[in-house]
Amino acid sequence: MKQIVLIAAGIYGMLSVILGAFGAHAFKQILSTEKLVSFETGVRYQMYHAIILLIIGFTLSFTSPLEKWAAICFIIGVLLFSFSIYFLSFAEHWNLNLRFLGPITPLGGLFMIAGWLLLIIFFVKNKII
Repeated sequence: MKQIVLIAAGIYGMLSVILGAFGAHAFKQILSTEKLVSFETGVRYQMYHAIILLIIGFTLSFTSPLEKWAAICFIIGVLLFSFSIYFLSFAEHWNLNLRFLGPITPLGGLFMIAGWLLLIIFFVKNKII
């Protein structure tokens, strides 16, 4: 589990830098300001969670279900939240109807919230805080 978390952290971190660079330069010419702001929100949340995955990947042992499920929720949450935002940001440019992705974004947010909640519960149960 530790290796999966660290690999996910690396992939999410790398992709957020790449997508952030494209968003700051190339995508400015093809996306509206509103869509670009949404895109940047996806990048920002992806990077935040890449960092937390990196931290928990190095510090937790993943011997308890709380640790494992927190990491899984973060990984799934980023995938659903950020990537649905990326696709929704480009839907107009690609001339595609991707409205079905609209409900996926908050679902991803719920997974990220669940990951944080599980992490808090793990800390409290193990008297870390």
